[in-house]
Amino acid sequence: VQLMESGGGSVQAGGSVRLSCEFSGIPLKLNGMRWYRQAPGKKREMVAANTTGGTSDFADFVEGRFTVSRDNARNMVYLQMNDLKFEDASVYYCASVYHGGWIWGQGTQVTVCV
Repeated sequence: VQLMESGGGSVQAGGSVRLSCEFSGIPLKLNGMRWYRQAPGKKREMVAANTTGGTSDFADFVEGRFTVSRDNARNMVYLQMNDLKFEDASVYYCASVYHGGWIWGQGTQVTVCV
């Protein structure tokens, strides 16, 4: 049972990136999930919460720039991030509840540059 993020990298400010989270060993269609991020020296913060029905709630700082989509057949969830700001630079994690406990991916780094 694991989650694995991918898709991070270096992006120019104002640009876009799509992160992926692959669910292995647990069926995505039965699970909600969340995206979190953590910048150096800062607390981990929630970015988005996605339900089994596909709806999402976002943190205030997202301001309409991010969307979440899921492909239950492929057990994949995506975080599309547009109009990236310098303050979006972080390690991004996906997480879900499994058997009463949280499981986390290893994280993927997003760097925002000039």
